Amino acid sequence: MGKKKHIDTPERLWELFLEYKEGVKSNPRFKTEYVGKDGEMVKTPLERPLILTGFRGFARERNMSIEHYFANTDDAYSDYRTVCSRVNDEIRTEQIDGGMTGVYNASITQRLNGLADKQQHEITAEPRIFNVGE
Repeated sequence: MGKKKHIDTPERLWELFLEYKEGVKSNPRFKTEYVGKDGEMVKTPLERPLILTGFRGFARERNMSIEHYFANTDDAYSDYRTVCSRVNDEIRTEQIDGGMTGVYNASITQRLNGLADKQQHEITAEPRIFNVGE
């Protein structure tokens, strides 16, 4: 008999992700700015992105570990592959969309999702030999 899973069904894993998503989206971070001639303090709400590491931490706070589900350790979590893919896709889509619309930092979004423009430059030069004393 196998080890008991923290999350007993793929549906429960999806529900857990939706709880994480709701918590993130309903609890913005705030940017404090001082505006005007009197330097009035203004707190601007900033949308928080969905992040897989955030989801892992959310699960850990509930005494659940989701790493094995996503890694499919020893093929023991094959039933969870579809929902893990769906979670990854939703997080990636939300990050890219947010980066493209200026909600999130586009440069960080590119790097997190392997979208950075990678260019390789090769410089070749022939050494010039100077004959001194001729």
